[in-house]
Amino acid sequence: MYDFSYYQGAKLSVLAKASASRSVRAVVTGIAMVGVSALLLTGCSGTAAEPAGDKAPAASGDAKTVKAGDRDLTLKIGTILPQSGALAFLGPPEEAGVQLAVNDINDANLGMKVEAVFRDSGDTTTDTATVSVTDLLSQDVSAIVGAASSGVSKTVIDQIVAAGVVQFSPANTSPDFTEYADKNLYWRTAPSDLLQGEVLGNQIAEDGNSTLGMIVLNDAYGTGLAASLKETFESAGGEVVAEELFNEGDSNFAAQISAVTAANPDAIALITFDQAKIIIPALVGTGYPGDKLYLVDGNLADYSKDFAPGLIAGSKGTLPGLDVGTLGDFTERLLEVDPTLKDFSYAAESYDSVMLIALAAYAANDVSGAKIADFLRQVSGGEGEGEKVSDFKAAAKALADGKQVNYDGFSGPVTFDENGDPTEATIGVYEYKADNTYKRIN
Repeated sequence: MYDFSYYQGAKLSVLAKASASRSVRAVVTGIAMVGVSALLLTGCSGTAAEPAGDKAPAASGDAKTVKAGDRDLTLKIGTILPQSGALAFLGPPEEAGVQLAVNDINDANLGMKVEAVFRDSGDTTTDTATVSVTDLLSQDVSAIVGAASSGVSKTVIDQIVAAGVVQFSPANTSPDFTEYADKNLYWRTAPSDLLQGEVLGNQIAEDGNSTLGMIVLNDAYGTGLAASLKETFESAGGEVVAEELFNEGDSNFAAQISAVTAANPDAIALITFDQAKIIIPALVGTGYPGDKLYLVDGNLADYSKDFAPGLIAGSKGTLPGLDVGTLGDFTERLLEVDPTLKDFSYAAESYDSVMLIALAAYAANDVSGAKIADFLRQVSGGEGEGEKVSDFKAAAKALADGKQVNYDGFSGPVTFDENGDPTEATIGVYEYKADNTYKRIN
């Protein structure tokens, strides 16, 4: 059981205690609904967590000793982020986040040198990720950041785990990874889609829709998010009247569009990657209103150069993470790394992935994958009682003094549980403007 809390700055106010189905309910115009832009997960008092996969839970007070002293460490990190394929629009901000973190760590000059080796993940229609992982492992990387796609990560996670290397995704959201047998080596800064599905389902209900159609990518990401969305929407009193699947690599979606529109739903959710560029114009071309579409993190993108003005004005979508507009000079520094950036999705999560890997290695005074994994939960604040830090320099100085740290980054507090999942997560709700760009509304 979990508590769901609304997070706003440092202030937390509990909205409701979720049932085992994790639904939040409040009756409005005959349909139960609630709008939530951020959620905090904490275990209910007196309830012990069961071991997940082959990971043994650790009590929050169980802390490993951090040995004081200077460090002289060289850390090599690989990446498998999308330079090609259906999620290629996410690659540039994610790689910029990685590079910015590497720069900040190296500029601190506190006994750790980090090298990043960038490789492509492609998508599930190719074996690009396997080739990239094989190359990275041959270069003796300690950790691999990626993939962005849950489906892609599923194709390489066993290979990475077998090599004793940490896999750390900034964007995987499939619930399947929570209990995966990963020998404590798989971690992520993105929250499970059990959360995004709940936020989106409640938003669709809150907007007054009673029936919902869905067009869904048939992979671990798409079907997992669709299941959570459906459960929440129907728990809120709505009905999913059509759910059509397609496969990665498909380029014609006429059958799915015809089947969903024939059910005449009040709203349609598109759980896709960049297939949305084809589906959306075709769907609106049938006469379906563009402002009744709902998007997700896999396709929430700037469509100003892809669609006619106003095509999806008023449509909404969800995206894990804090609004980049609230992150001070972070976006400006990302643009110094890559001046061409137009989208910043998962950049903060990518930055924090590298920071947490580096801090865990620094705490362990060891760059092996196993030792990094041993300290990742602790440096996130998930166990022990570390002092709050928000940058590498302050954290490294504290660790060199033999102190514990609790890193809070640009993506939020993170705070890992025993499964390597973040226990605190922000899910933003966004709305498209007339120019087909989006802004956060909740």
